[in-house]
This record gives sequence, C-alpha cells and structure tokens, in this order.
Amino acid sequence: MGFGVVGQSFAKLLLSRSADLYSQHGVKPRIVACVDNRGSAVAPAGLDLQRLLEAKKAKGTVAAYEKIGAKFDPLQVIENVDAEVVLECTPTNLTTGEPGTSHVITAMRAGKHVISVNKGPLALAFPSLIELANYNGVMFRFSGTVGGGTPILEFAKRCLKGDRIIFFQGILNGTTNYILSRMEEGLTYAGAMEDAKQKGYAEANPSLDTDGYDAAAKLVIMANWIMGMKVTMKDVKRTGISNVTASDVKKAAERGNAIKLIAACDSKRLDVAPTEVAKKDPICVNGTLNAVTFSSEHSGQQTIIGRGAGGMETASAVLRDLIEIRDMIFEQ
Repeated sequence: MGFGVVGQSFAKLLLSRSADLYSQHGVKPRIVACVDNRGSAVAPAGLDLQRLLEAKKAKGTVAAYEKIGAKFDPLQVIENVDAEVVLECTPTNLTTGEPGTSHVITAMRAGKHVISVNKGPLALAFPSLIELANYNGVMFRFSGTVGGGTPILEFAKRCLKGDRIIFFQGILNGTTNYILSRMEEGLTYAGAMEDAKQKGYAEANPSLDTDGYDAAAKLVIMANWIMGMKVTMKDVKRTGISNVTASDVKKAAERGNAIKLIAACDSKRLDVAPTEVAKKDPICVNGTLNAVTFSSEHSGQQTIIGRGAGGMETASAVLRDLIEIRDMIFEQ
C-alpha cells in the first residue's frame, strides 16, 4: 500500500538482492498487488517489479502496469487478494492516521500480517492496534518507523532482553539535527532552514519536523514498544526548535555543549524539547544522524547511532521485518 520513495526502494532492493536473499535466508518474496493513490496493479502469480517501477516512472501510477488500468478500492484489494503480508507505505498523517490506519485494521481483520513504515497509525492508536493484532493472531512489525535503517527498536527489544530499560533519550529527527548542526557552524535559523530545504532534508512545509511532531510520534512508538506504556501523541509534552536563536547556540558552545532536539522517556513522562547536550556525550551527533541512549537497570548506558531516514535505509528495515515474519511463520 503506497508506492512512493520507500515502496519503490523496497522493490529495487528485492530486485538487486533476490539471489542472496534466497541463498542466505530462503526468502523469495512475491509481490501480488500494489496500490498507489491513483490505482492498483494485481497479479496473483506475482508482479514483474521492473515493469512496475517503469510504469510508475512513466505514468505516475502503478495502474499503468496493465494497458487497462485497474482501479480497485484499496480496502477491497487488502481483503480479497491472497497474500500473507501487507506492507503499509503510505505517507504519514499525524492528524487522523489515514489512510494508513484503515489499511492496517483491514489487513489484521483479514488475517494478514502487517509491516508498517507509516508512523501515523502507531502514534495515534498503538495500544489498540497491538491488541487487534494479538486478537487476530497476526504479527505487526514497524522497524522502519523509528531510525530508518538503524535497528533502534530491535536493539532495545532484543539486545537488552533480560534487563530493564528505565530511561532513554535521543535525537530522533534528522532534519532538525541538520538545522541545529548548521546553526553551530554560524548560520541563522532561517539560513540553516533554507540550506536543509535545498539539500532535500526539509519538506516545503517543515513544521512536522521543526515543531517536534515527528520526534514525538517516534517517541510514542518507542515508549509503547520498549517500555510497555499505553500512550499516544497527546501524552507528549512537545516544544519545537523554531525559537532557538544563533545566540542560544553560541552560548551553549561556550559551555562545551550543543543544542539538540531531544526526545526523552522515563516510564512516566514523555518530552520533546531543545536541550543542551555535552559535546562529549555519545548522543551529540551532527548532520542528519539519529542517536539514542538507553539506560538499563544492570547494564548501564548503551548508545546506538545511525542514519535515521532515506528510502533505501527504510526499505532495508522493511526487509528485516519481512524475514522475521517469514521465520516465525515457519516456526509455527
């Protein structure tokens, strides 16, 4: 569902890695349906991914895959096409969560496993979606919603298994981190913002990033999945970076610190706000990098750093989830 940057990157990843995916993991995925906002392509025997990418590039829709373009209702495609997994790759909507939420719910009710890179449904309705997945006996995976290709969620859930995470904090949004990094180099907020837009790191309307909504959405997903909380976006105390001045950045630098948009959770509170961080702190990364430090009861602090966004990076997270779901299906 959705064939934008991530969907197309995933198709390219499958094309480039088909041989080693089969030899290393025994995985040979067959995409049987693809839906974008202008139509759909359905082929029970499997879509030709190269042809699908070319149709999208030439006509702007996967409906051009066949000469007579199919125009199915997306929910009917999810319900009626014989498939094991639905990939939800439509754009994030943090106001209503749609159309992603409806896609996820319909897939789960139809007994299909779900992989989502769409933060909207998870940020707004995480507890009820997990409940629905359990009720319908399906797996729900969403590695790509936090940290792009960096396995932040897996690291916390698996590598720190057996210990109890009592606190975590980090930089979860690459756009704001790039802007603040450029301000450290002497640019004003407006100048850094303009540079981020030119480089393609910031959207035409960057408020989702700069007002802290994107970081808050990721914080909610992490708090629920890692800390077992039952929270949504409205539980986050959120402040963006638009009031950070060049003078604030300079004063922080004089103290050996940098201002970063930090998302933090301590099992009771969820906060997103510009915060002074010591430059020697491992989470004080620059550019578009993401970094999270987990504080555990027994093993102390662990920090994971990586690229937080990008089509191919996020597609690699989708593939990781798909391999995990396939392994678990075979174990059952």
